[in-house]
Amino acid sequence: MARSKDAKRTEGGRLTYRGESFAGFNKPKRTPGGRKKFAVLARQGDEIKLVRFGDPDMKIKKNIPARRANFRARHSCDTAKNKLTPRYWSCKAW
Repeated sequence: MARSKDAKRTEGGRLTYRGESFAGFNKPKRTPGGRKKFAVLARQGDEIKLVRFGDPDMKIKKNIPARRANFRARHSCDTAKNKLTPRYWSCKAW
């Protein structure tokens, strides 16, 4: 597993990891044209991981309560605690 020191900070204050730029740790960003909708440089303690999540072809309709409840139940969002998993970030977006 990668460590926090593996991410380099640029002069503008952004983080660079594996050729991608991020606003900071645990801050999701959109990935236009990518295989997934979002990417986040997740950090838990001293460990970091590049996590991609979300279907780029689907719209998030979290403002409809029934859909939101169904998604959260289907993915067991109440037990998603590990920041290094796509499930945690997907549930956080919902």
